[in-house]
Amino acid sequence: MPDRAGTTPQVSPEVREALATGRPVVALESTIIAHGLPRPRNLAVAEELEGLVRSGGAVPATVAVLDGQPRLGLDKDELERVARDDSVRKLGHRDLAPAIAAGASGATTVSATAFLAARAGIRVFATGGLGGVHRGWTETQDESADLRLLARTRITVVCAGVKSILDVPATLQRLETLGVSLLGYGTERFPGFWLSSSGEPVDWTVRTPEEVAAVMRAQDALGGPEAALVVANPVPEADQLDPELHDRVVAEALAACAEQGIGGQAVTPFLLDLLTRRTGGASLEANLAAVRGNVRLAARIAAAWTAAPPPATPLPTAPGEPAAAWKEATE
Repeated sequence: MPDRAGTTPQVSPEVREALATGRPVVALESTIIAHGLPRPRNLAVAEELEGLVRSGGAVPATVAVLDGQPRLGLDKDELERVARDDSVRKLGHRDLAPAIAAGASGATTVSATAFLAARAGIRVFATGGLGGVHRGWTETQDESADLRLLARTRITVVCAGVKSILDVPATLQRLETLGVSLLGYGTERFPGFWLSSSGEPVDWTVRTPEEVAAVMRAQDALGGPEAALVVANPVPEADQLDPELHDRVVAEALAACAEQGIGGQAVTPFLLDLLTRRTGGASLEANLAAVRGNVRLAARIAAAWTAAPPPATPLPTAPGEPAAAWKEATE
């Protein structure tokens, strides 16, 4: 393997300038480009999502690893390479070091994207759905790396919940246990990715990007563990997958997975491919509708985050702590 120890993420000039001048930036993952969509539509969607970020007044920072170099903000040729190169691997956070050392190229998942974006100082990240606790966890102990990574990474993730092929109640419990704050955006029910609601409640509901930004500022003022903030943004009901079709096909897909002995990282791609085929592509369209909505919202949240915060009453002080300390932290 070539020696690439000490390699640091390469930030594009546009993204670097935006961060330096306080302009809003939104990180985007690249697995949806390389592994989540059929060609050539994947490239068109990648360009569309970056355009949605720009139309919202923010700068897109699509994240990937190319030839062992983590990159935040891809140019046209790099975006095309991720979309068209069959050798591009799927990289979670745990895969970053081996990929860098080997000089490999890969598309980043939620965990890898969140990690690299936070390192670069990007605070807002848009994706489709989070990974979570898999069904049958008591037998398989199968849980996405997204959850633990978010428990130690200060970033705001806008998503449409978690895929309903997962154990949604167990995932919500794990987020609580790990100290990851969760907001429902305009909803009191946790989204079900392809569905507007999973049926599970959320404890906190916000209705504007400014309210999300206020929570982000409160996180920083409080200090403590550097955990993420998850903003669960439901796909519009008009764009969701038909609930009856969803329930039937998910049950069939899970049964097929068990019958064929598919496990580990192969589970999610297998289930998603089966869902796409058995819904005649409807699940893919619901997926894209969710991603588009998340990207639009993320751009608005990033803009609210970088705007000057409105005057606010300082947070209560801890015993023996001067009020000025809280006031300074929240301004």
